[in-house]
Amino acid sequence: MNKKTACELQNGKNGETFGMAAYGGTGWVGRDCTHSQELGTLWKSYRVDSEWRTLKAVLVHCPGNELQASIDNPEEALMLEPLNISLAAEQHRGMCEAYHSQGIEIHHVNPKANAQPNQMFCADQMVMTPQGAILGRPAGLIRAGEEVAVARRLADIGVPILKTLTGTATFEGADLLWLDNKTAMVGRGHRTNQAAIDQITNVLREIDCDTIAVDLPYGTMHFMGMLRIADKDLAICWPRRTPLATVLALKDRGYNVVCPPCEDDAESYRAMNFVTLGPRKILAVAGLPKFEPFFDSLGIESIKVQTDEISKAAGNVGCLTAVLGRETLG
Repeated sequence: MNKKTACELQNGKNGETFGMAAYGGTGWVGRDCTHSQELGTLWKSYRVDSEWRTLKAVLVHCPGNELQASIDNPEEALMLEPLNISLAAEQHRGMCEAYHSQGIEIHHVNPKANAQPNQMFCADQMVMTPQGAILGRPAGLIRAGEEVAVARRLADIGVPILKTLTGTATFEGADLLWLDNKTAMVGRGHRTNQAAIDQITNVLREIDCDTIAVDLPYGTMHFMGMLRIADKDLAICWPRRTPLATVLALKDRGYNVVCPPCEDDAESYRAMNFVTLGPRKILAVAGLPKFEPFFDSLGIESIKVQTDEISKAAGNVGCLTAVLGRETLG
């Protein structure tokens, strides 16, 4: 019997390839699961389709020496005043301990290269959907590249990236909020432009979700600072700043829209910068005596963390936290 050549072994009987599995023959097994069905098997099971269901996992970055930029030139670093680096890191660890105490999975960005000055504000660098992440593309030049470190970490965790924005699009995740499991509202303003909204609308349409865009007032930073959702029927809005279209869309979906005693001051900004841990349960900034009775009156349980040093960087608990996973409908 003649020995078969390597080519013949590769090509099958008599050197023919027709009918072999590689070419769709009888040994071929097709992939019949949808992408959504593969979440939890091939991919991590993290999903987000609300702002209020029980929080499962977050992505954070503990600040370090990159905060030297706040000391050298706080205005250039997009910060309000110089930070005490060690105290900011200590307060960030305290926030992480609070998440851990609630049984929430915590993932750290762990940039391979030197971190950017604003790397700790993970909420801006991505946003989750029911089927994966949309990467941010921060608008400020000094923040360019933060999303690269986040993309690497998401890949390591096993979170699918549905969209990386292209062209002139700029988008920060704190400008997108889920009104219901099929509707995202995006704030168009200083940090997120129309080009990004167009791309986000297209990718959400592919997973059967709608997008509503609203204009943010001049001189504001993020949509997150105007709207926080604490329960399936409770939305907290900044008075005289929240777009009318937002309030109407919330009411159409059965939300009770309430306004706290907000003023143009640091305490008001901190009060709105919370993370919803579950129905009427939030992780909030400590030391806000004007707002604590307001939350109590709504039956909201507040777990408080001290983050006043980090406030000097123009952000707080909500900004520091990229939500990776919540309980979902599907």
